[in-house]
Amino acid sequence: MAPKSDNTEAIVLNYVNEQNRPLNSQNVADSLQKYNLKKASIQKALDSLADSGKISFKEYGKQKIYLARQDQFNIPNNEELASMKEENAKLQEHLNQQKKAITEVEGEIKSLQSNLTLEQIHDKEAKLRKEVKEMEDKLVKLRGGVTLVRPEEKKAVEAMYSEKISLWRRRKRMFKDLWDAITENSPKDLKEFKEELGIEYDEDVGVNLQSVSELLQHGKKRARGQ
Repeated sequence: MAPKSDNTEAIVLNYVNEQNRPLNSQNVADSLQKYNLKKASIQKALDSLADSGKISFKEYGKQKIYLARQDQFNIPNNEELASMKEENAKLQEHLNQQKKAITEVEGEIKSLQSNLTLEQIHDKEAKLRKEVKEMEDKLVKLRGGVTLVRPEEKKAVEAMYSEKISLWRRRKRMFKDLWDAITENSPKDLKEFKEELGIEYDEDVGVNLQSVSELLQHGKKRARGQ
């Protein structure tokens, strides 16, 4: 239900005085939508208030601009304005100091929240002590010549290693046979031909089948010596 006309005028007058700036009827209507006032009733209230001298207005062509009467306000003189500016500057400085203090407090709170509690420190210390003890026990066993790998695991690794070495040796031999057959009557320089095809020998990449094979034999001899 829309407010009565006298109530509408009171609402409009209060708004115009609060804003104390030039307004047109659309400005007022947009801001007073919460009162369910129609633009026509707001226009009527503005004109009525202007006719009764409660607000001022000026016409710019077809546009009417409304403004609160300035004689109802206590307008400060230059000395009062200077005093108000000085007081405002002090308040602004105080506000900045308060903001800085709040920022520092928030930083301290964040820092404290990121720190471990005493209980968490004790838990972490116990965990670290346990890890250190396990590593020390492992180190003692290693120094005493105790093998930490189970025999069956070692055997499985050696078997897989031996299989890979055999496969490597077989493929190396297959390549040599094939390469010799291709290049037997070739007039090309073999080194240039190899580079042209993008072929790399083991030695080209820093590996040696014999050296890798000896690693397995060396490991077996060391195991028998222990």
